[in-house]
Amino acid sequence: MAGVYSYQGVCGALKHEAAFRQETLLAIVTVPIAMWLDVTRIERVMLIGVTILVLIVELLNSSVEAVVDRIGLEHHELSGRAKDMGSGAVLISIFLWLYVWIDLVVLGLWLSSP
Repeated sequence: MAGVYSYQGVCGALKHEAAFRQETLLAIVTVPIAMWLDVTRIERVMLIGVTILVLIVELLNSSVEAVVDRIGLEHHELSGRAKDMGSGAVLISIFLWLYVWIDLVVLGLWLSSP
């Protein structure tokens, strides 16, 4: 049953969360690129791993936002802080994604070209 709930969670995020849809599209584009690139196995794992990490963090952020909204829509300092921290976690994961892809792909290709 846990697998069913997990599947429903991902489907719910795809249906209701624009950011998750955008990041999923990013993964659909970049994971095949990572598979195609001439990089080492560990570099490929890093490229795909940080891509999936962004999706995981976005799912966690969306779940925090859903719980906070369920509790109440009135402004509360702690609710705002929880939502902001979740959003901050997504931002940091995206920065990590950018760093890894730029370092391994952009700089890696540029530095290895004759």
